[in-house]
Amino acid sequence: MNEERLLRRYQALMGAVPQSVWVMSPDGEVTLLAGGGIAEKLWHPDAGASWMDAVHPKDRDWFQRAWRGATRQRSPLDTIVRVRLDGDLDRFRHIKIVAAPVVEGDGEVEWVGTATDAEEHWRSRMREKLLARMAAVPAAHDLSEAFLTTAAAVVPELADAVAVFRVRDGAQALGDLSGASAAALPERVGLAPGLPALPPLDADFLLGPIARRAIDAQEARLLVFPPGGPTGEGLSDVSVRWLREAGATGVALLPVVVDGRTVALATIATCRGNPPPDEADLSLLRDVFQQMSGPLRRTMELQSIRGTALALQQSFLAPPPSVEGLAIAALYHPADSAAEVGGDWYDAVRLSADSLALSIGDIAGHDLDAATAMGRVNSILRGLAYDRGPAASPAKTLSRLDRVVQALDSPSMVTVVHAILRRREHGGWRMALSNAGHPPPLLIPADAPARFLHGLTAPDPPLCVVDRLTRTTLHAALRQGDTLVCYTDGLVETPDTDIADNLRRLRERSDALARRGLALPSLIRGLLPPPHHRRDDIAVIALRAEPEG
Repeated sequence: MNEERLLRRYQALMGAVPQSVWVMSPDGEVTLLAGGGIAEKLWHPDAGASWMDAVHPKDRDWFQRAWRGATRQRSPLDTIVRVRLDGDLDRFRHIKIVAAPVVEGDGEVEWVGTATDAEEHWRSRMREKLLARMAAVPAAHDLSEAFLTTAAAVVPELADAVAVFRVRDGAQALGDLSGASAAALPERVGLAPGLPALPPLDADFLLGPIARRAIDAQEARLLVFPPGGPTGEGLSDVSVRWLREAGATGVALLPVVVDGRTVALATIATCRGNPPPDEADLSLLRDVFQQMSGPLRRTMELQSIRGTALALQQSFLAPPPSVEGLAIAALYHPADSAAEVGGDWYDAVRLSADSLALSIGDIAGHDLDAATAMGRVNSILRGLAYDRGPAASPAKTLSRLDRVVQALDSPSMVTVVHAILRRREHGGWRMALSNAGHPPPLLIPADAPARFLHGLTAPDPPLCVVDRLTRTTLHAALRQGDTLVCYTDGLVETPDTDIADNLRRLRERSDALARRGLALPSLIRGLLPPPHHRRDDIAVIALRAEPEG
């Protein structure tokens, strides 16, 4: 009687708690002992099927390893795993599984455990983890870097593939988005192992109508595909081909909105048999990507500043003049970051039919202030050079520039090379130059190895660091076929490298290019370091003495 009463009390207790209690026999048969709870909603295998088939494909490998380890060591198991709901092959729920071994007298082991609904707990913890990860993201150098960070946060935990498409400026302003395009960022994606690479996309890639409607409405869209993948309706042809190849089961489209403007569209796909995202997944993904609005806003502000500085700087970089007997080529390459722009310049001004003033310089700083100061210093030097004429001493011109710039309370430091070239009577050019703390010009003779124009001592100090300095002038000749290359420090200075080694490599590289007989524009482009080594902006201007007439 007491045993029956205890059993009824136990059954009543199990029915009142949220956990479901189950037992697994040594041969693997699972029986629900007490408590309906979540266990009644879970998928029940038919005869001959395994309970492991109910586990989410993304969780199956690690859960099998955890289960094998627990059975081998006969130790308890406590974990959260996604399990399929009964009657729906594509719906899963996070379940907390707690299991403990019970060793029978004959040594066989059965397991007794509980199953508890952990969906809300898991989503809350996942949201906290992802949002904390995103909150630590600073303003990136560019939008691509910011989106890559976000993609890495959700693959493979929430998705198999993430691709971000930057919406072209002004697309939303159109009443009809049928022609809206997006600049694709195929290199800034997250892909789970084994998926095909995304196809290359050009800058005029057209989004499909479903994606354009998501951008227009600024609302997330959830697409669930039938077996075999999408049918193609509403999606671009490129997208359909890749989704079918990847075995996609569904796609979430998430507009990324900053200050009321859609700046990008994130596409999140589940593939290779993994269930498509549901509404709860969509809500979590929306929170994660919208968390990017702060860093993206700061990134866009940096890009705006960079664009303004770059436009201002390039407005001062006038095309070199045409001078008989001289080939002249120049280039400016901004640094590959948001702030690194603004300090470098080059200039060439014809003083007469037979003379030319050449200068190249660098302002301390890399921002809009540096770009503004660059324009002021460049303009003053150009005016001084033109006013003093072909007979002027470059050293005296730089001394005068130093006094003027310091009087105007301009930048703390300016490096510059200023040269005057005069045509020689029997061909070629005489050259006088003064160097104020700048990297040495490179002379590439037509019939001898390249060399730097150092002078007998180190360059004079930069401008704005010493009062009333007597500066020096170097003299050299530019014969027919000789090339002079002037450049800023971004060409030879990179972090964790020795400047002397970099100068040596520049000299060797210039010799190799000169022997190939390249045209001047091709030669100076060939001197640029690889893109991933360009940490600073680079300005280059070069002259080559050519036959006259």
